[in-house]
Amino acid sequence: MPKLKTHKGAKARFHVTGSGKILRMKGGASHLRRNKPARVKREYDDKQSISPVDRQKLSRLMPYAGK
Repeated sequence: MPKLKTHKGAKARFHVTGSGKILRMKGGASHLRRNKPARVKREYDDKQSISPVDRQKLSRLMPYAGK
């Protein structure tokens, strides 16, 4: 069986923790950011975990990431 290739776009957009969780950044963080209040800009700093529905799709795109 040949090795599976990692999708490079998914590799750039998602981060896998040591426990196997997949994290993502919130969208809309860069465009027109200076007009937004400081509270909203701080919300873009945190990573969020992906929904369980998307986990199976991402496991196909990143076959060797996580557990």
